[in-house]
Amino acid sequence: MPCAYPLSAKTLPAARPCLWSSEAGGVYNSNFAVNTMLHLVYPFAGLRPAAEHAAEVAAPPYDVLTSSEARTRAAGKPWSFLHISKPEIDLAADVDPYSPQVYARGAENLRRMLAEGVLRRDARPSYYVYRLSSSAHSQIGLAATASVADYDSNRIRKHEYTRPDKEDDRVRQIEALNAQTGPVLLAYPTAPEVDAILAQRAADTPAVDVEADDGVRHAIWVIDDAPTIEALTHAFDAMPALYIADGHHRSAAASRVAAARRAQAGAQRFLAVAFPHHQMRILDYNRVVRDLHALSADAFLDRLTTAFSVQPADTAVRPPSPGEFGLYLNRRWYRLHMRPELTIETDPVRRLDVSRLAEHVLEPILGIADARTDKRIDFVGGGRGLTELERRVDSGEMAAAFSLYPTRMQELMAVADAGRVMPPKSTWFEPKLADGLVSHVLD
Repeated sequence: MPCAYPLSAKTLPAARPCLWSSEAGGVYNSNFAVNTMLHLVYPFAGLRPAAEHAAEVAAPPYDVLTSSEARTRAAGKPWSFLHISKPEIDLAADVDPYSPQVYARGAENLRRMLAEGVLRRDARPSYYVYRLSSSAHSQIGLAATASVADYDSNRIRKHEYTRPDKEDDRVRQIEALNAQTGPVLLAYPTAPEVDAILAQRAADTPAVDVEADDGVRHAIWVIDDAPTIEALTHAFDAMPALYIADGHHRSAAASRVAAARRAQAGAQRFLAVAFPHHQMRILDYNRVVRDLHALSADAFLDRLTTAFSVQPADTAVRPPSPGEFGLYLNRRWYRLHMRPELTIETDPVRRLDVSRLAEHVLEPILGIADARTDKRIDFVGGGRGLTELERRVDSGEMAAAFSLYPTRMQELMAVADAGRVMPPKSTWFEPKLADGLVSHVLD
């Protein structure tokens, strides 16, 4: 089977030959591909649920549920992927979720689901179109394996620090399963050719179409024909960078596994789903604080006037633009407008609203210097709504809440391009990918 594009010195380097071997009768030659070229993304033989089990298997991402919540969600659902992604739910409640027996139980559950035919591996390397849709939003991306080498060289760009303990957890999970089961969420820059291919495939009947408990639909189409695989591979090769939106610990863990398994081709890639950046949806990521740092409410409001105009509001405040914030204090909402001269900033990190709040409120007034470690601050994802901010304050658990304008994708990409990191809890992406619909076996 011929390549989709003629390969010549004018189009691609000689080190990037066709993914498909005509000598092999048009069959994907994975060893040849791995040994002679480097790409940004690759097709892979996905591990997927049998169509009749897809709805039972699909599960929320492992890191959005506590062990207790996962145990409840998986009750009476023997094929839920939570038995693999959070296998502590099948052990006693007092078992340490990071103990060796937990990872061993996950591997046992994976083997069981394979033996029962609930999960099956595709016969040939493929790309997968992945559509997330809800009543308010839809986005279409590509499930692929991404190059660890490009992650290590920062062509796949990061914007967050990682925690060693969370990296260790993902490394142990990958090693126990010999697979990556939680896709990294990536964003790709403007690429009309890729968008068109994905949209065209998404017009066909999907291989999987399931609705999750939260009302989000997850649909998957398989791309296993040589010309389209070739076209997508080279379209991604032409991109200057990809951007990690969510999954910094998963990608960092994949890099560590790759370093330990240098001779294993499959380990040099990590499972990802890449969406066009303009389709991705970031919700607000709000803050609640436990006390006012020994200030009275009136004194706190007075201190705010140094950097903001402060106006009472009749209803809950969802900021309509950057530089505006909502404050909930003593059962009342206030609208905070940052003084215009303070919004003039070229540094990509300092001009984020999460940074502005830290620089002008959290640190100088409330004494919260490190939001990563200070127990006086907590974070509330925008999916929970402003009523959750009110509830946390009205209950007496927290003293005040701040609502923020969502970080924009252009801001995230600017920070990553500059090689910088964002403050903790700067982005909340929705809708979220499901675990279990496609996984990557490391072989």
